[in-house]
Amino acid sequence: MKQPLQITYLGLESSEAIDTAARAKADKLDQFHPSIMACKVTIELIAKHQQQGREFAVRIGVTVPHQELHVDRVHNEDVYIALRDAFDDMSRQLDDMKEKAEDAVRRVRV
Repeated sequence: MKQPLQITYLGLESSEAIDTAARAKADKLDQFHPSIMACKVTIELIAKHQQQGREFAVRIGVTVPHQELHVDRVHNEDVYIALRDAFDDMSRQLDDMKEKAEDAVRRVRV
């Protein structure tokens, strides 16, 4: 990544453990997709009724050359599962983007 990872917390205090997990996921993403220029992660505690458990929402924005990708609406009562699912979704988007670019190159060569 060209710029450092940005982690924002909404509705909860920042946590070193969550930061570490998010950084590990972002580093792994960067390892397989070196074209990533910037990554922003937002972790939000969604207010719910008292009978229900706390729910976390994770949003990720990734900037790659000529494009921005976003993952929204990944919710779970476990923040680490929400992080995992959000980064898995982003990885799929990056894979799809890479595959489309490779297909375009193949079409030009033929």
